[in-house]
Amino acid sequence: MSRTPWHQRAANVSFDGRALIQGRRVEAADGETFEKHSPIDGRRLGAVARGRQADVEVAVAAARQAFEEGRWSRQPPAARKRVLQRFAEKILASKDELALLETLDMGKPIRYSTSVDVPAAARCIAWYAEAIDKVYDEIAPTGPQALALITREPMGVIGAIVPWNYPMIMAAWKLGPALATGNSVVLKPSEKSPYTALRLAELALEAGLPPGVFNVVPGYGHEAGEALALHPGVDAIGFTGSTRVGRRMLEYAGRSNLKRVYNELGGKSAFIVFDDFQDLDRAAKTAAASMFFNQGESCNAPSRLLVQDTIADEFVARVQALAPTFQPGDPLDETTEMGALVDEGQLRTVLGFIASGQEEGARLVTGGRQVRADTGGHYVEPTLFDGVRNDMRIAREEIFGPVLSVIRFRDEAQAVALANDSTYGLQASVWSHHIDRAHRVARALRAGTVHVNQYDEDDITVPFGGYKQSGNGRDKSLHAFDKYTELKTTWLRIDT
Repeated sequence: MSRTPWHQRAANVSFDGRALIQGRRVEAADGETFEKHSPIDGRRLGAVARGRQADVEVAVAAARQAFEEGRWSRQPPAARKRVLQRFAEKILASKDELALLETLDMGKPIRYSTSVDVPAAARCIAWYAEAIDKVYDEIAPTGPQALALITREPMGVIGAIVPWNYPMIMAAWKLGPALATGNSVVLKPSEKSPYTALRLAELALEAGLPPGVFNVVPGYGHEAGEALALHPGVDAIGFTGSTRVGRRMLEYAGRSNLKRVYNELGGKSAFIVFDDFQDLDRAAKTAAASMFFNQGESCNAPSRLLVQDTIADEFVARVQALAPTFQPGDPLDETTEMGALVDEGQLRTVLGFIASGQEEGARLVTGGRQVRADTGGHYVEPTLFDGVRNDMRIAREEIFGPVLSVIRFRDEAQAVALANDSTYGLQASVWSHHIDRAHRVARALRAGTVHVNQYDEDDITVPFGGYKQSGNGRDKSLHAFDKYTELKTTWLRIDT
């Protein structure tokens, strides 16, 4: 599709910002709204319901009622499977609509909204649908006078709080396993990107999900999000977002009902290139593409590029040469590689980190400026720093923008020490043609995922999550079922 049709569609798209509770679109209880503007060019998208505690109360009550009545929780696994399969099919059938909402809402290029975000969300829902009747419970190895059954039961009401960088995918990662196991869900999308979550809930209803099973309350984190996390009728919270807010999720659990909290938080992932790796072009292209994808607004972005000093000059030059291919462009143009940052606040945060890097003595190799300001949108050039120390802010704090920091190392021991010298432990990457080194370093790295001679190759079948302050629990794969089910032991005495 050429540039013009996407712009024509954008001019004609309608936005419904009302909440969805008990299967119906509703205004906020107090009638309050907030204005939503597109980061692409500042255009007004519409008014969004400003959910607060009263709205969360109604949504949780609807979810609890649906759960207790067994509208979904007591349906046979095969029946739940068919509904979720139809849900996935409807997501794919609405690909262009959902992709356009995603791009207008948070600024990512339409080429990736259509080719990555929508298909990934649909695959996630379809995969968990397919897994429903393939996961068996257990029988413990007891003696002949007992039969001990170990079964998984749905928790009840799940609160899902998701971020603005991958609104559809993050929602699907929570919805897939939570719904597959029979729970009801109250989803609080980010106030910066609420529209696709609301549309997903409508598609789920069209697919046959009973009313009340999947509810969406848009609003601000300190209002709707806090109310959801504090609610005593919520059995677990699946949260993806910043480490700062993740701490609050644990605090809210302690202040309420000790609900389970599963945090997927930030990252400062290390991309380690050793001098024995011969295909530096591929490594450089992977580093740049992985870092600048989604405008750098990814928790797993490889923002610390650790390069052995013997090849550092050459490697930095290769990455620098690639930077122009990621210059920000119009997100509604299918040739655009990098789009807009999500809002003015994020723009100022990223520019502040760039200034901090320069003040602390890092060398700005390329980028570092705001561009396309005349559009009214929020765009920053792909930015590369060299001469970065691991104690600088740009090397320690999550920037969530297109800023890549090169840190040079002497040998393997120093590379591992630098990589692990972080409060985060989400992902890492090792580039080496020595099989022993690759395994040795991968084992030594404290990260939830370690890529070897690649980055970002991924699938719904593998878990996603991190060590340390990158969170707890795991999204994706069969392991996600552990987050949304309770284990029950039923011990039967058998008289012989």
